[in-house]
Amino acid sequence: MHWLSIVGIGIAANLDNLGIGFSFGARATKIPFSSNLLIAVLSMVSAYISIAFGHFVAAYIPPSLANWIGGGMIVLIGLWSIKGNLKGAAAGGKPSGELAELLKNPGKADRDGNNIISWTESWTLGIALALNCIASGFGAGVTGVSAWGTTLSIGAFSLLTVALGVRVGTRIAQTWFGRYPNAIGGLILIGIGVYEIVV
Repeated sequence: MHWLSIVGIGIAANLDNLGIGFSFGARATKIPFSSNLLIAVLSMVSAYISIAFGHFVAAYIPPSLANWIGGGMIVLIGLWSIKGNLKGAAAGGKPSGELAELLKNPGKADRDGNNIISWTESWTLGIALALNCIASGFGAGVTGVSAWGTTLSIGAFSLLTVALGVRVGTRIAQTWFGRYPNAIGGLILIGIGVYEIVV
């Protein structure tokens, strides 16, 4: 079992969740455990499907080539994340898209304006964050990492990062780490991709 990759993907896939938590925490918006759990479950479903599909594709490719393809995909996803985050920061904001809008304007997710992201309101967040797991999950699946292990890792780190982000959001959101979560995640993914190619 590629346990280093499993843990690394779990962390990298959830740094967006950490950024979401920072944004809400900085605005005193709470995410109850039930809402946090739904976000984690949606990410887990997305991750498992993409990893399982990666396993299916890998069954028709020689193992050495599968590692190169999967690892290369993970590296490219990491580079794309870094480019998008740095470009958004240079422009004075975040990359465009639904997730970026939620990061910049958490009030859009809190539709009733009560500073609590309810279970029903968390669907939007959960789906947006789950979409981020598809590409890296597929790449990881091609390299042969455990679908269940990686899925559980993503779910566990999702719960942890959202809760941690909300708790320390006021203090961390304006720091370098708070501004570049995607770039940090991209670096982790590049490391994982190179590891999968070499090992």
